[in-house]
Parts: sequence; C-alpha cells; structure tokens
Amino acid sequence: MQYFGTDGVRGLAGSELSPELAMKIAIAAGIYFRKNSQTNMILVGKDTRRSGYMIETAIVAGLTSIGYNVRQIGPMPTPAIAFLTEDMRCDAGIMISASHNPYYDNGIKFFDSRGFKLEKEEEKKIEQILNDENLMSNFKKVCMDIGAAKRVDDVIGRYIVHIKNSFPKDQNLRSLRVVLDVANGASYKVAPTIFKELGAEVFVINDKPNGKNINENCGAMHPENLASEVRKFRADVGFAFDGDADRLVVVDEKGKVVNGDALLGILAIYLKQQNILSKNQIVATSMSSKGLEDMLKKEGISLLRSDVGDKFVLEMMKDNGINFGGEQSGHIIFSDYAKTGDGITSALQFSACILASKKRASELCEEFKLYPQILKNLKISQKKDLLKLPGLKELVDDLENDGIRTLFRYSGTEKVIRLLLEGKDKNKLQQKIIEVEKFFSKALNE
Repeated sequence: MQYFGTDGVRGLAGSELSPELAMKIAIAAGIYFRKNSQTNMILVGKDTRRSGYMIETAIVAGLTSIGYNVRQIGPMPTPAIAFLTEDMRCDAGIMISASHNPYYDNGIKFFDSRGFKLEKEEEKKIEQILNDENLMSNFKKVCMDIGAAKRVDDVIGRYIVHIKNSFPKDQNLRSLRVVLDVANGASYKVAPTIFKELGAEVFVINDKPNGKNINENCGAMHPENLASEVRKFRADVGFAFDGDADRLVVVDEKGKVVNGDALLGILAIYLKQQNILSKNQIVATSMSSKGLEDMLKKEGISLLRSDVGDKFVLEMMKDNGINFGGEQSGHIIFSDYAKTGDGITSALQFSACILASKKRASELCEEFKLYPQILKNLKISQKKDLLKLPGLKELVDDLENDGIRTLFRYSGTEKVIRLLLEGKDKNKLQQKIIEVEKFFSKALNE
C-alpha cells in the first residue's frame, strides 16, 4: 500500500491519518533510519493544529517502542526542523504538519540526518517496512531498551540565529515598516522575533493559534487580508507565511500581491547582482511561466525545470550545483542557508533586495512582465495514464499551434487534475480552458 504523497504522508487527522497509522509509520521510519544511526536520537516538531498533540504522542510511542530517544520541540517551522535535525546531530527529523491545508488535515514529513527531505526511493523503503508485520514486530524493545522522550524548549534561539545570519551583516531593517501574517501557524513566535531583532517596525496579524484557526482566512492562502493591513499601516511590504512557514507570499506597499514567478525572478536577479548566484542558473518547476524564463534570459540567467514539489527543485539544484530555486506557489530555496523552502529566509532576502535596490517593492515588481496563465483544479473520478489518454496528444498539439503552453498533472493527494494554460493572449486562454475542462471531464469521469 502507498502512503507517501508529493510531500510526506497527509490526510484527515483521526481518520485517514489515524494515531494507529502514525505510530506504525514512525516505527517503520525508525527501523529505516536505524541502519545509519549515529546518535539514536530523532527530532520531532509540529505546527499548531489540535491534532498535532495526538499524532505527536503516537509518533513518540512508535519511536520509543523500537529504542529511539526522541526530542520534542513543539511548534516550529518546517525549515527549522530541517536545520535543527542536522544541527542537533539527530539521526532524522519529523515534522507534523499539513502545510497550507485546513486545520482538520495533518501530515508527517521526514528529514534525514543532513536535514534533507527523503527521496522517493527512501519513502518506498519505509512503505515496504510498514507492510511487513513480522519485521515491524521484531524491532520492538522491552525493559531499559525502550527509548526515552524529552521536551526541549530552548532550540528556538538556534534557529533565530541561523536565519539572521542569512541577512547581510552590514545591513539592518530599521528603515522598513513590515506587516507579517503568520497564519496562526508555526512561525507565530519565530518570524516576529527575527524581524524585530533586525530592527524593522513590525505589525503582526493572525498570531493567536487556537488549534483550529491555522490557515483560516489568513496567511499565504489568503493574502488579500495582508494586503488590506499593508495599506492600513502604510507599510513598505507585507509577508504572508503558510501554516508551517515553508512558503512565502509577498504584498507590495500598494497592497498588490506579487506573482510567485516574479518573486523568483526578482530574487534571482538580486543574487546575481550580489555575485552570489551560482553558475547564473536557477531551478523552477514545470508550472513556472515562460515569461520568467524569457525575462531571466535577458539578464544572463538560465532556468532549469524540475517536477512540481520543492524537494524535486532541491534535488535538481544539488545535481547541478545551483544555490537558488523555487516554485511559483512560494516555496523558495536558498540552499546556502536552508535545506527546504523557508518563508522567513525568503522574506529577509526580499527585504535585503529592497534595501540594495533603493526601490519600492512595487517598482521591483513592475519591471517583471509575465505571460498570462490560467490554472484550474478539476475533480475527477479516476486517474488514467495521461500518456495513453485518447485524443490528448491532438489537444496539446492544437493548443501549441495557437501559441499556448500546457501542463496537465494529477494531484498527489486528491482525485484532482491540475490544468495549466499559458500564452500571450488572455482572452484566447479563457476560451481554450473551457475546451480543456470539457475534454478531461469526459475522459476522466466515465
């Protein structure tokens, strides 16, 4: 049985992701990590969902049952788990979060001892262990061989220092008025502290998590609320994070949400100007605009494309010796400072870009022209092999002849197909997306 999706294990907490399953997954993962164990210690963090208590307890029970010692650090951003796993010399790290999903979902993400997300083959090996009941049973410990768990409350300082070190040491944020939307999530303590310590005038919204309000009409999924607050406080810029703070959405001083591809482009050009963009290359995904690729080319920067998912972006970055990449959704990776998408690091880098350019956020964005895109999520009853779907090649050929770039892919966690059209004529895109939806509705709902 397959448990892992595009980013760990995710589902309705208490049902699809039950405490029993969470414990079994923890046991299987612990058995897998045991083969390269150095410290016999695994780090566990979470976001602010009510179900995090239940799943955390189940994971701790599973890991200690096979002899692992566990360090629990409470609500912290996903990138903090990646950093602290390596910094604390743990065999692995586990983050309990469903990222931008509503509070009633939850998930489990794994990091290896170096702070990297697991590759597909590693996840498959954990699934194989999970489906082998005899193997799972044979690793159970008794008496003093059972592991111990300990809460650690002082690691937040390590992460704050680490993130602040990503900001230019000869600069500060005293000239910036910033609004932070922390989504009632994992960054509600860390993000405001970092920006205040660097000198910014900070206004914080949605920083009262209650277990249910994470991502609820706030954060990266609802930047319109941040936009209103930026205008209200006459701020220079606004930053919205999602529930586990691995994603960033930027709002300029006029209250306009910055396109994710434009954000990637602005940061790439800034890094090149600072002579810290390795090989003058970046990695984006197949979802990113052709306009981004064309704009970067004019600046002498080439774009490589990976599969969708920040871990696939990072894999391509590592394979090609590239230190910057990301997704238009706001997962942005500065691999000199982080092993995964880090919303706070990205916000600091954008702030540094504003200071270095001596321009307003809106001026930076206006320089970046992208082509129109239409993205639709279509619910379907079955996932057929797209390579074998009758009529699809002809549909794609017709669209390409009209100057339209296409991307059709299934969601890794839902019965949904994501339909992307991109071209220079928005009216034509709006007409064609209707045809595309009709085609897939008929082909995948019979």
